[in-house]
Amino acid sequence: MIGYIGVGGDIDGKMNPTLRALKGERVKVTLVNGELMAHDFVIDELEVKSDNVLEEGDTTSVIFIANESGEYYCSIPGHRPTMSGRFEVVERMSGSDFVYDVGVSPRKNGRPLNLGFERGNLQDWKATGNAFTPKSVTYNAAPWYPDSVLLGQAGDYYVTSGGITNYQATGTLTSEAFEITHPFASFKVSGGALAGVRVELVLVENNEVFFKISGHVNDGQFTGSRQVAFRPVVVDLKAHEGKQMFVRIVDEETGQVPDIAYIGDNIWAHISFDDFRFHDVRPTYPNEFKPDDVVILPPLDPVENSGLSGPEAVKAMVVPDGFSVTLAASEPDIVRPIAFAMDDRGRLWVVEAHTYPVRAEEGKGTDRILIFEDTDGNGTLDSRKVFIEGLNMVSGIELGFGGVWVGAAPYLMFIPIDASGDKPAGEPKILLDGWAYEDTHETLNSFKWGPDGWLYGTHGVFTHSNVGKPGASDAERHPINAGVWRYHPTKHIFEVFAHGTSNPWGIDFNDVGQPFITVCVIPHLFHVIQGARYHRQGGEHFNPYTYDDIKTIADHVHWLGDRGPHAGNFRSGAAGGGHAHAGAVFYLGNKHWGLDRDAILMNNINGYRVNVDHLKRSGSGYTASHGKDFINTNDFWSQWINFQIDPSGSMFVIDWYDKNQCHSPNPDVHDKTLGRIFKITHKQDKWVQTDLSKKSSLELVDLQLHENDWYVRHARRLLQERGADKQVHDALWKIFNDKSEVPRKLRALWALHVTDGLPENRLLELLGHPDEYVRAWVIQLLTERKAVSTEAQRKFESMAKNDQSAFVRLHLAAASQRMALNQRWTLLANLANWVEDMEDHNIPLMVWYGFEPLVEVDANRALDIAKKSKFPHLLEFANRRITDANAHAHH
Repeated sequence: MIGYIGVGGDIDGKMNPTLRALKGERVKVTLVNGELMAHDFVIDELEVKSDNVLEEGDTTSVIFIANESGEYYCSIPGHRPTMSGRFEVVERMSGSDFVYDVGVSPRKNGRPLNLGFERGNLQDWKATGNAFTPKSVTYNAAPWYPDSVLLGQAGDYYVTSGGITNYQATGTLTSEAFEITHPFASFKVSGGALAGVRVELVLVENNEVFFKISGHVNDGQFTGSRQVAFRPVVVDLKAHEGKQMFVRIVDEETGQVPDIAYIGDNIWAHISFDDFRFHDVRPTYPNEFKPDDVVILPPLDPVENSGLSGPEAVKAMVVPDGFSVTLAASEPDIVRPIAFAMDDRGRLWVVEAHTYPVRAEEGKGTDRILIFEDTDGNGTLDSRKVFIEGLNMVSGIELGFGGVWVGAAPYLMFIPIDASGDKPAGEPKILLDGWAYEDTHETLNSFKWGPDGWLYGTHGVFTHSNVGKPGASDAERHPINAGVWRYHPTKHIFEVFAHGTSNPWGIDFNDVGQPFITVCVIPHLFHVIQGARYHRQGGEHFNPYTYDDIKTIADHVHWLGDRGPHAGNFRSGAAGGGHAHAGAVFYLGNKHWGLDRDAILMNNINGYRVNVDHLKRSGSGYTASHGKDFINTNDFWSQWINFQIDPSGSMFVIDWYDKNQCHSPNPDVHDKTLGRIFKITHKQDKWVQTDLSKKSSLELVDLQLHENDWYVRHARRLLQERGADKQVHDALWKIFNDKSEVPRKLRALWALHVTDGLPENRLLELLGHPDEYVRAWVIQLLTERKAVSTEAQRKFESMAKNDQSAFVRLHLAAASQRMALNQRWTLLANLANWVEDMEDHNIPLMVWYGFEPLVEVDANRALDIAKKSKFPHLLEFANRRITDANAHAHH
């Protein structure tokens, strides 16, 4: 027994609130019992006394005329001290902007219609479907809601299409038609913020819906007794006075989503309604609900297909004009393909992940690597070989340097290839260990050779790895739990390239060598800068002085609604499909494909389609805008994991074909028998058979000018394997000097770098090159070894002060983290002095990440620089770091 608690309006939630009414107003007070104890409502001055309410959920009402003020209280012995308050009669509602107008019920043939359900039945209404039955009209929360729910209906009764206990029901409830006799109307509504549950006001003459509103509840789950309380809605009827109208209450939502183990039903798939009334003046309410107060989720996307055979899956796809999709391989020849790579002959090396999602005991893995080849050019992979079996939890693969690079947590391994028989030439060699797998879908993945000759990969946020060479001490290891890493194939150096994001499962490099990753749950696309720290799905950055991180470059998301990414699942087709993405590829192949070379393609798993984001330069980096989807599989089970462009310019994709769209640690949730490989082809593509390994080095140099980047990348890696060669270097310098197109200059620059053809004196000269991309790449290459010469340092400092390119200044900020602390001062002070970079997406935070350790070295000098900086946060963060470091030391 705690007192009376107000429900609705300006008394909502208040204990023993003061009740006010206009003098002479007819007042109705409804008492709802919230406990197993008797209560009543008494005002002696007005001779008002209600019936007792005895059980939890019982209600009673009293109606009286507000002639004088008095005290209201509960007359049950012992209750009055905690259950009493003031009832005040006022001339006007002073101090309030709210207009209270009781209004009138619409009438037909002189009789008030039952639009408030106070007759306790569905008189004056017609129902269809199974949602609205005589039991739908009730005065208690139960049986449609928990007993504890406080709905705040007007009067005693209300109607619901099922509440949260029978949300699966669907149907309509349509009132009798009646004349619009007043300029305003109000009613009360509750239910889900879903387009499929709504109240419609309809004109009889043309069946036009002139007003509609859904419910207001958009929470993920039931959270409390007032969550579903009715909200008043006001409608302006002036344009329709004198016409006939009716009210239609619609429930088209079953609340049931596709049969996936980790997705529950939506209990808000219902609509509740009460008390439609006319008004002479517009009433206003403190908790008035307006159509734009919440984002209404659209109906469920139609699931046109699921569980298709391979040939049926191809027929279901929607592809652009001029393109076709071929089923290159399917079960039983390929099952559970999780990763793949392409060799220098254009053959596919595909990982079958039989062990996932639970790592087997050591030596008992069942994963394998298969080699597929199209030997006759008909698009099907008619040759299939088993390269190796018995692997364990494989999640990444790449080829090069005479072997296969395999990610199989806890290991990064190298398996040498016996090329004569397509078999291993020896046992797998463990290069790195410490890769964790507590979340087995967030392990090391998406291997790809970078332009700089390093092997790049990504890693998820909920797996906590500590990576190093076998036997390395903790101090020699590198922690990573979200981000991008790289490993040098000949120097055997491991680095975390950038920290943060969520569970990236796709990385690629654009025409100027910039890496981009696609992610899940959080906004989906990031431009990856060396040393950057990005928005995390969860957890904290390793560096406690990060304070802020870099956000997505996308100006959009691929899900709908304002309840976060998961709420939009299966309803976000109009936005791109949903939050989960896999794979990333810039199509840098045949020009006749007609694709934007600055567009990145990614598969949308929830939307079973290939999204396209168009990149544009902005400040120091990029923005990404939503483009037209490339391919829609129209198949709910489709789960394309990644893409590979082949020598013909066509593109292969692997499809982890499965009913379950998301990771589950329960192996029985995932299908164990399905898998596909598809080939996307343009009608002008010409099948090619080649073997780049048999090309001469100068022929490989010539391939740096090829239209199809497949040749460029594979030829560059082969040149890297072959090592330094003066003839090669001369030919590459000729390309660099003679070609005007910047991507071709960069291809020559990268090939020179990986073949040790860029001595420091040449790099220092190139810091003055007129192109910003060349200067930026030279900065990155000069700091690769984390040993920056004094001459390079001085040039960096000058560029930080004078270079007009924000892209170059970003790379100088990134380079600072790879320089000795005593080399950073002037560089960062100069970078922090650019007014133009104050609002830049990347530079202020990248400067902070390089500057932060200097605060500990010399706080006064750091504060002096921060005070003079044009970046407002620099001084704030520096002071905060001093305070936090002191607190940490004392702790």
